[in-house]
Amino acid sequence: MPGARSGDSRLVPTSARPLRVASVPGDHPYVHHLSPATGGGSVRRLADVPVPGAAPGQWWPPGMLRPEWVLAHADDFDVLHVHFGFDDSSPEGLAALVAALRSVRRPLVMTVHDLHNPHFTDQRAHSAALDVLVPAAAAVMTLTPGAAAEIASRWGRAAVVVPHPHVVPVPWLDKPRRAHSGFVVGVHAKSLRANSDPLGVVEQLRGAARDLPGVTIRVDAHDDPQGRAVARALAGQDVDLRVHPRFSDDELWEYLSALDVSVLPYRFGTHSGWLEACYDLGTTALVPSCGHYAQQAPCLVYRWDAAPGDADSVRSALRSAWESPPRWRATAADRLRQRDIVAATHERVYRDVIASTGAVLGLAGRAG
Repeated sequence: MPGARSGDSRLVPTSARPLRVASVPGDHPYVHHLSPATGGGSVRRLADVPVPGAAPGQWWPPGMLRPEWVLAHADDFDVLHVHFGFDDSSPEGLAALVAALRSVRRPLVMTVHDLHNPHFTDQRAHSAALDVLVPAAAAVMTLTPGAAAEIASRWGRAAVVVPHPHVVPVPWLDKPRRAHSGFVVGVHAKSLRANSDPLGVVEQLRGAARDLPGVTIRVDAHDDPQGRAVARALAGQDVDLRVHPRFSDDELWEYLSALDVSVLPYRFGTHSGWLEACYDLGTTALVPSCGHYAQQAPCLVYRWDAAPGDADSVRSALRSAWESPPRWRATAADRLRQRDIVAATHERVYRDVIASTGAVLGLAGRAG
């Protein structure tokens, strides 16, 4: 080709060259599981930008969302893919990010995990951020058909629906569950998020369990000010109350495997990795009717409107699980097949947006 420069990656067919994705974040279990479990593949996700003064491994606030990073590193990535981590970004800052991407002809892919941010009661800032990112994205992705319908209604964008991959590590997927006596229903207060109301759910569960022999309501809380407040509120009640430091990953999988039912005490939200972990481990998830949790994986549902959990629906769901315990569990084979599909879908989306936006791929070498 006349005028071609040695090392110019624009000469390499798009379908033949590896794709470099600036993923926000990069070091996160969800993002790790967007690649084939066997390794390989043609997508390479960049490492997170180190955060000055932060502990090693901390990815937030993400440096890749800074316009100056985009301008300085345009030759290092082909696509910017935003998942989450933009909580601290203003609409003006995100608009500047979009402008920087356009100036260097790099497409934006946006996966909408949260239509409602579970960490904040006031959703105005989150909505304003989505109002910038979703319309500007060359492609929009999400996890459920219900979320895709909301995205179409709010922004007129057709989102690619890609299921949430497995959460627990592959060796745990077919690991036998731990045997235990009785019927254990767990509520984890964690470090309380704005959308969580464990006390309201526990109150409903205690009433529902009185007529079910052998049922134990187990409540776990982190040993922090919020967790200790939950513990004080439940002191003396007929629950198995445990206050402890945050679980390690393996401790969390052991905990979930020791439950018959795990109840998500959420008042609002969209999707849940906790629910996926339950499905991975064979623990029945009891989820609220808000958001799109029920479309992610097999689960039981209780109603949750403006008031705390509806007692009748909690009672009905818990009795159903107690009388005929579900046997919903993902197999390793199914999850690995799903993961290959998820990886292939992401690669297709990346290549499509590069082709459709006419993006000029970064130079493999800055010769001449």
